[in-house]
Parts: sequence; C-alpha cells; structure tokens
Amino acid sequence: MQMQTSSADGIAEIKLSGRLDLNGTQTISDKFAFATTTRKGNIVVDLSEVTFIASIGIRLLLTSARAQATRGGKVILAAAQPMVLKVLEAAGVDQLITLTADVQAARQSFGG
Repeated sequence: MQMQTSSADGIAEIKLSGRLDLNGTQTISDKFAFATTTRKGNIVVDLSEVTFIASIGIRLLLTSARAQATRGGKVILAAAQPMVLKVLEAAGVDQLITLTADVQAARQSFGG
C-alpha cells in the first residue's frame, strides 16, 4: 500500500494505491492517521488505485472521518473502483461518509 499527500486550495488530498487489507492498512495506518487527524479541515481520499478493501481498511477510513468530523472538518472518499465501491456500499460506509465519482466532484462538494 502506498500513500501520497498533497494540498491545494485548503483541501488536503490523500491518494492511496494498492490493497487496503491487513498488511496494507498496517503499512499506512500511522501516516494516514497523522494526515487525517492533525489538521482541521477538508480531506479528499482518492481511492482510484485501491484494488481491494477489507474490514480493517474500512475501519481506518471510518475512524479517521469520525475524528475529522469532531474537529469540524470532513472526509470525502473519491473515485473508488467498482468492486471497492460495492464493498463500501455493502458495509454502509456511504451512509456515514460521502462517496464521489472522482476527486473533482469531491473538491466541488467542498466548494473548491
């Protein structure tokens, strides 16, 4: 699992690549938590290159989104591949975190 971060127009972007399974989640857990909980604001998590997601990966996303919400920010998940999107929807993640078709749509939902 790879993770890249960037920021533009006051919106942080985190791009994940690989499998968000046990090993992948452990690889990025600390770095992801730091990126999503140390600053108040809006964050887009680009899932376009995530090929698989397990329950532990879902937990990481939910925990970080919840932490950001308590700080007054928001996390949006963007561009999930069809199978990853299907898992997120089956788990009810779409009821708790906004899912968008692409990063641009996520940025627009923040007004950026």
